[in-house]
Amino acid sequence: MALTQVDQGLLSSTAQYTGFKNRIINGAMVIDQRNAGASVTPASFSYTLDRWQAVQTTASKFSVQQNAAAVTPPAGFTNYLGVTSLSAYSVGAGDTFNILQSVEGFNCSDFAWGTASAQTVTLSFWVRSSLTGTFGGAIKDGSSSKSYPFNYTISTANTWEQKYVTIVGPTSGQFSYTSTTNGIGLQVAFGLGAGATYSGTAGAWNSTNSYTATGATSVVGTNGATFYVTGVQLEKGSTATSFDYRPYGTELVLCQRYYWQSTSRPNGTQFYEYAGVIVSATTAKINFNLPTAMRTQPTVAINPVYNTGSSWQINLTGIANYALSQAPAILTNDGAASGGGNMIAISFVTASTISSADYGRGAVPYSTTGTATNNFQFSAEL
Repeated sequence: MALTQVDQGLLSSTAQYTGFKNRIINGAMVIDQRNAGASVTPASFSYTLDRWQAVQTTASKFSVQQNAAAVTPPAGFTNYLGVTSLSAYSVGAGDTFNILQSVEGFNCSDFAWGTASAQTVTLSFWVRSSLTGTFGGAIKDGSSSKSYPFNYTISTANTWEQKYVTIVGPTSGQFSYTSTTNGIGLQVAFGLGAGATYSGTAGAWNSTNSYTATGATSVVGTNGATFYVTGVQLEKGSTATSFDYRPYGTELVLCQRYYWQSTSRPNGTQFYEYAGVIVSATTAKINFNLPTAMRTQPTVAINPVYNTGSSWQINLTGIANYALSQAPAILTNDGAASGGGNMIAISFVTASTISSADYGRGAVPYSTTGTATNNFQFSAEL
């Protein structure tokens, strides 16, 4: 039957079914694979909630936690990213402290930034702080050579307020080279305090590495100060529309393009879901089926971390256990590890020789000690 009429609600700019209008992933702060809601004091450029990095030039000045202090989120949301200042730090000229998300180039290529067709975009978000005044942030390119600092006002302490920032797209800069790749297309930063080196004039593009606006409130300057944010949306156009809610499963898979960790197992338990085979006198090849194709070939880490005398072993079911001689590594010469597929092969090298009679025999990873959170972590972050 031919389509003769379209519901006007589906054509509205505020309709929910508008595709991937929000280029921010995990803007509602619902996914926290690494920490499962626990508070962390992050290292610089480490990830907190999924897709959100902590940037800091001096360590241990703030903590991050999903739903910190358990305040009520704004209407329509159930989670937020919470920052708490851990001291009254006097920010120096070369300091910067931020929460930042890098947006993959493929996800913002239609912005056409760096060209004559550059599109206007709008950033909207909900924010709450124990401090009041003028706060700042910035939109940046991936090479730190062009940025757009912005500011906004928090009028009432400890109250959720929604903010809007409209940015006219730049017609020059590195964006045109990065926004058509799987590299960093752009970055969105929320400032927590910065000196002159990393601050710039609000409301204009500049050719510096600014993370926030000049004169913005320093959250890290007040011991115990809080900064909470959720509902972060970056979309084309000069007007903010309703938040682009996506199903939880969809949001999780979007996050897992950049980071995924296996189901945790208690110590003394074999990871039977990650089966492999003995391929030589000292090597087992273990296959991991990832939930989605990752952005690029990931790195792999294990928890607990491998070291000399580590408890990690390869278990030949019903035969023997073989301790490892080094940390597991991606088999870069394996076709499944080249990116774009869901299968990753990992090399496990043993400290002792495996009998040739066991070549081709099935094998699984195994940890004899550790915690209930023994797992494998794959990262393809920007």
